[in-house]
Amino acid sequence: MELNFYTLSVIYLVYSFLGWVGETVVATAKGRRFTNRGVASGPFCFVYGTAGVLLAVGLADLRSNPAALFFGSFLIATVVEWLTGKLLERVHHRRWWDYSGKKCNIDGYICLQYSVLWGILGAVSVRWGNDLLLRLCTFVPPLLLHIAVWVSMTVAVLDQIGAVVVVGQYAARHPHLEQLNAELNKGSDRLRQKITASVEKRIQKAYPAAARREPTTAAETSLRFADLLWLFVIGAFLGDVVETLFCRVTAGIWMSRSSLVWGPFSVVWGLALVLATVLLQNSAHKSDRSIFCFGVIMGGAYEYVCSAVGELLFGVVFWDYSGFKFNLGGRINLLYCFFWGIAAVVWLRHGYPLIAKLMAKVRSHVRPWMTVLLAVFMAVNMTVSALALARYDARTSGVEAANPVDVVLDAHFDNARMERIYPNAKKVSSHAR
Repeated sequence: MELNFYTLSVIYLVYSFLGWVGETVVATAKGRRFTNRGVASGPFCFVYGTAGVLLAVGLADLRSNPAALFFGSFLIATVVEWLTGKLLERVHHRRWWDYSGKKCNIDGYICLQYSVLWGILGAVSVRWGNDLLLRLCTFVPPLLLHIAVWVSMTVAVLDQIGAVVVVGQYAARHPHLEQLNAELNKGSDRLRQKITASVEKRIQKAYPAAARREPTTAAETSLRFADLLWLFVIGAFLGDVVETLFCRVTAGIWMSRSSLVWGPFSVVWGLALVLATVLLQNSAHKSDRSIFCFGVIMGGAYEYVCSAVGELLFGVVFWDYSGFKFNLGGRINLLYCFFWGIAAVVWLRHGYPLIAKLMAKVRSHVRPWMTVLLAVFMAVNMTVSALALARYDARTSGVEAANPVDVVLDAHFDNARMERIYPNAKKVSSHAR
């Protein structure tokens, strides 16, 4: 059984449940009383499900290499844990867990001993656990499986939304979220109050570190959606320019490095720039070494996931480092991971301060309609690019045009044009996916 929406949903739900069981058992054993480690109303820790899906998608081709599988699991799970903790801090201004008392920790959100544990558990899940789940799925009638997945995922999403409303205390600041929460919980006010009180009490017991809020500085709240959008576009453009020049210097040829069919934009670099800015904007006090290590680890994991997701969605590999030493599945290599580290230091020390000053100067001159126009253009550009890549994959697999959209894509984005835009894209055989 292949990986698709339904099988990945099963992996997501099962591992979220198993993660909740493990966390609850450990917390109960330590506290010598029952401690529910779930934030949502249901028995789920969704960070485990998210990590499980990323591992299933990204590490499937490493199942025969135990060392690479462990390292990949170690890396991805560690990054997921760090990002989750950091993003929760950014949104809610509080810590949900704290490993500061443990050796070899980073920001108190990750530590070596747990990262090793995640590496072992991740390798076991990819090597044996996912196969077991997929085999179990084959015993369920397809129609019943599809219904169960849609119902379960709907409940899970609503559960997470309710938890966000309660935990984030958004109701007072955002009335529309309060209305949404009321619609999701159509019971009596008394029942809703009991659920809210139960969730808040559970959070205090399960995550005592979350009781203290982290101080919020002006720098942390200065970024708006418009700022992030412009940062994404700037990063996508600069990334394309850097990669194009790099190919020219190293290979002696001019080569398109764009991710999109219209314009010199690299989506991978744009998203990386936004994530680095959001996560590192208050880390100027940290040493260059710490920032470099962050860039190496997070950049490597990010590049690996981007490669795996691109292959899963479009059936092509956009880059291949198999010829490099110290590579992982051909998706990343140690040398380019070092480049991510250098880029993180340069961006935080020099790039972002300069861009921030320029954005502050021109912010008053950028009209809302300009931002809206840019957002629409990039959204359409990415949508058309995704459709063109998907049709390119189907067309090279011998699939004929089945609707007017396919006909238009075949006419305007034929194989020759797609090969010019994505010269490094390699078709992946169906059995390899």
